[in-house]
Amino acid sequence: MNAQARDWRPTWPCPVGQVWAHWRRGSGDPTYRVDDAGRHWRGLRTPCGPATLLVHERPAEGLVRAKAWGEGAAWALENLPAMLGAGDDLTGFEPRHAALAQAAHRKPHWRVGTGGCVLDALVPAIIEQKVTGQEAFSGFRRLVYRFGEPAPGPTEQVRLFVQPDAAALRRIASWDWLQLGIDGARSATVLRAARVADALDRTIGLPHDEADRRLRSLPGIGIWTSAETRCRAHGDPDAVAFGDYHVARNIGWALIGVELDDDGLAELLEPYRGHRYRVQRLLELTGQNHPRHGARMAPRTHLPVRGGRYRGSRSAARSA
Repeated sequence: MNAQARDWRPTWPCPVGQVWAHWRRGSGDPTYRVDDAGRHWRGLRTPCGPATLLVHERPAEGLVRAKAWGEGAAWALENLPAMLGAGDDLTGFEPRHAALAQAAHRKPHWRVGTGGCVLDALVPAIIEQKVTGQEAFSGFRRLVYRFGEPAPGPTEQVRLFVQPDAAALRRIASWDWLQLGIDGARSATVLRAARVADALDRTIGLPHDEADRRLRSLPGIGIWTSAETRCRAHGDPDAVAFGDYHVARNIGWALIGVELDDDGLAELLEPYRGHRYRVQRLLELTGQNHPRHGARMAPRTHLPVRGGRYRGSRSAARSA
């Protein structure tokens, strides 16, 4: 299979790893690999079909070099600038807190990318609802390895995969979801999303408020899941993750030294409306998190999971 290629010269020093870090669902994510040369391999389920996208930063030359394979190769290369944040608009973003000003100074070139692949962002977000990071990442890995497909092109060495498409998701039986470690509530939400996948794709390019409304019209998709999807697929710089216990605590602690709930976080971030996710992500990228003490949340053991032990370390407490 022949590769298509593109050299793109961004107008700023584009840090690929920073911009795309939130697409990677744990170090074992089968759809995202970083090889020994620092090249980024992504298996994408694009609107035109599966694609492998290989991206290598060439900062000395001021360019980003990309190759792509598969039915979605042309789409991936065409949308590469948007995926890396070329359309992000920082107008109106003015840090009012010292910690945020420091974060923006340390990560001046990070941008919010528009990934464009809604189901690729939505399915793992649903899987992460109300479970530990261990459960979420291992459930997602099992789903991709069992029901996804090898990514097109020369990807054998990095063992890259593409997520299952909507039709494949709809064919998964209820007992198979349980064996993946994904309970009935989350699998039912994934199936509802898979049934309207084409309509979800049409939310790209809509005003962010309207995209949020349409996503949350699906039962099982609430404020948190919508935000986790929009900050990746839609490039929404305001998609702060309300409903996530750690996000509220971390932002409150970083900006004013106080633990906050969602109501307190909404009040604190109101002056940043339009850029509230930007605040969240800059603080995350610079490690400004609330100190954690005590034991982490243990993964549940009542689901008939097959395929080995849970791996990972991030605990979570999230709403839908």
